[in-house]
Amino acid sequence: MVKGPGLYTDIGKRARDLLYRDHQADHKFTITTYSPTGVAITSCGTKKGEVFLADVNTQLKRNNITTDIKVDTNSNLATTIVIDEPAPGLKAILSFKVPDQRSGKLELQYLHDYAGICTSIGLTANPIVNFSGVMGNNVTAIGTDVSFDTKTGNFTKYNAGISFSNADLIAALTLNDKGDSLNASYYHTVNPLTNTAVGAEVNHVFSTNENTITVGTQHALDPLTTVKARINNYGKANALIQHEWRPKSLFTISGEFDTKAVDKSPKFGLALVLKP
Repeated sequence: MVKGPGLYTDIGKRARDLLYRDHQADHKFTITTYSPTGVAITSCGTKKGEVFLADVNTQLKRNNITTDIKVDTNSNLATTIVIDEPAPGLKAILSFKVPDQRSGKLELQYLHDYAGICTSIGLTANPIVNFSGVMGNNVTAIGTDVSFDTKTGNFTKYNAGISFSNADLIAALTLNDKGDSLNASYYHTVNPLTNTAVGAEVNHVFSTNENTITVGTQHALDPLTTVKARINNYGKANALIQHEWRPKSLFTISGEFDTKAVDKSPKFGLALVLKP
């Protein structure tokens, strides 16, 4: 794929990943194995409270086509077929679930040096059509994200965003929820050698006049071990430590503590990812 402004989902992504990625309160175990023919089989189990959920995903890659088939404990079958670059800069994604007859969706992504476009349509008689587009370059980008329900004739989503990036700083501003919320985010690389970075996010909801402020940081203790922490203005503090004990195999311990309710027990999450 060519370099450029990316897709609309890339606006503010670095700050979101810093603040929220890998933080969890569940117990999760994931193991991936490969068959002699190159088929990847991934088994995942997650314990959410007293409920245990599991799924098995099979991935087959051939030339520029990747097929994923996932079966979960609720007997749902999800299939995703990705065709990478049938034409320069283009990606096609077909997805559907069984037995959900309204889940079928066709998505097209196109990346250019000065634009990024993503459009999708549901494979139903009265589909929901989504379009997102970004214009700019790898420094400045402005875009919009719109969804239209052909059954009701209404727009179900219309968002807009702008981002600015340089070597060590990324700032983004998005208007979401049909103009009801304004989100500003900031990501700054402090030391690339230790992967030290800080980030912040401010979200304002106009209908309730509510503000949510979240700040966080990350730091690599060594090339294989990373720590992350965040806290918001409601007193919720989260922290994690992640260790890559072998290539692509990660062990993560995360915790959440409410500083304004010290009588409550903190929540802890564990995640283990094993790959050969």
